[in-house]
Amino acid sequence: MTISFDTIPASIRKPGAYVEFNTSLAVRNLPTNAQSICLIVPLGDGATAAPHVPAQVFTAAEAKALFGDVAGEMVAAAIAAYRYVAISCVGVISEGDAEPDLAAALDATALGGYTILVPAWFGQTALTALRTHIATYTDSIEQQSIIGVGAVTTTLAAATALATSLNAGAITLALLPGTGSTARQVAAAYAAMIASEEDPARPLNTLALTGIRVPPIASRLGRTEQETCLANGITPLEVGAGDIVQIVRAVSTYTTSAAGADDVSLLDLTTIRTLYYVRQACRDRIRLRFPRAKLSSRTPAAVRGELLDVLKKCEDLEILEEVDANADGLVVERSGQDVNRLNASIPADVVNGLHVFAGRIDLLL
Repeated sequence: MTISFDTIPASIRKPGAYVEFNTSLAVRNLPTNAQSICLIVPLGDGATAAPHVPAQVFTAAEAKALFGDVAGEMVAAAIAAYRYVAISCVGVISEGDAEPDLAAALDATALGGYTILVPAWFGQTALTALRTHIATYTDSIEQQSIIGVGAVTTTLAAATALATSLNAGAITLALLPGTGSTARQVAAAYAAMIASEEDPARPLNTLALTGIRVPPIASRLGRTEQETCLANGITPLEVGAGDIVQIVRAVSTYTTSAAGADDVSLLDLTTIRTLYYVRQACRDRIRLRFPRAKLSSRTPAAVRGELLDVLKKCEDLEILEEVDANADGLVVERSGQDVNRLNASIPADVVNGLHVFAGRIDLLL
């Protein structure tokens, strides 16, 4: 094995002992998965924040002073659900109740490292803009890890129509008909609970949206309606013990492939969150180990070894499984078109949530 140096030239002739520090091998663990929310809100009367400039806030009162009433309302709901949430806002100039153009505000969040985006508008126009933004910045070039969150508090039919129009694996839409809370408050609280769970593979089932008002019994989603939600890319919320609103099962709005076939590959929100995490873990390891590497005949094997180590550590955390069984699918090879490039296929068998238990009791007399 050839030892390379970053700062000690091979041409030195003066006698001496020269030692440099190499930190590229220091980090052996996986990255953390801290979550942060950014709310896209209308700038209210008296708001002091400039449009399209994100700012972190720590209290509802601060959010209200900077951005206006809507920001204060949403931040209060998020903090009530999860008091340690990292939350920011970005303001939009809005005319009345109309849905504004969110593109500039969304673009302003692009370099902020936000993992969860929540607009204050949940019509098709606003959420389609959100979908476009997420598709742009989570692709294979930008590689950010973003999900979008929305909510509906009217009817199952309205939520179904909206989810169908979005059909996005990185957008999740909660439904709580009849609640006295606004859809903005429900979305903010739901986003806060997503942010509270840093394990990307762990289901959000039963997590409580503290502070969200319980709907009357007649408005609550029944069993059949909840199944319909889950079949149509909608996250149903229900009232649990103690009159607490809680998540039934967090799913994305993606239900249909580009060819029009039913597709459950991104059904659970945990799937896209896990894929984001594995991508980040692999990228971090490559950037740490090979920042100035040469591409020789030894390099593909070295890169494959590092990627395999990442996958095994993900398996230890029950984020991935069957790594050894799928190891043959981990291929690292030189590009046939670019002499400076390695290509890799990385199998990721994500750990699924335990959502259903089926048992049979056999009567014996």
